[in-house]
Amino acid sequence: MGSKLYVGGLPYAATESQLTSLFAAHGTVESARVITDKFTGQSRGFGFVEMATKEEGQTAISALNGTAMDGRTLTVNEAKPQEARTGSGGGGGGRGGKDFSSRSRF
Repeated sequence: MGSKLYVGGLPYAATESQLTSLFAAHGTVESARVITDKFTGQSRGFGFVEMATKEEGQTAISALNGTAMDGRTLTVNEAKPQEARTGSGGGGGGRGGKDFSSRSRF
């Protein structure tokens, strides 16, 4: 099983290919992903890299944590598991609880 790493402090212009190249010097990169804003498409300044083995992941953490990329200091550590999202997101349906279904339209 590989190692999933969190990479924070990325320059907003960073690409997934740059991230892959940076980490490839420390082992086999399975995937690299820069997280973007879903509305603007702009980078949010962090991403995730999956390394082939835990050892390569630890090597990359040791080598890259605290280093600079385009003037920004990178934070590299093991990614925490994603928290489960709950299905209740809300809203009261926008009607304020009143039932207008039996009322005449005119």
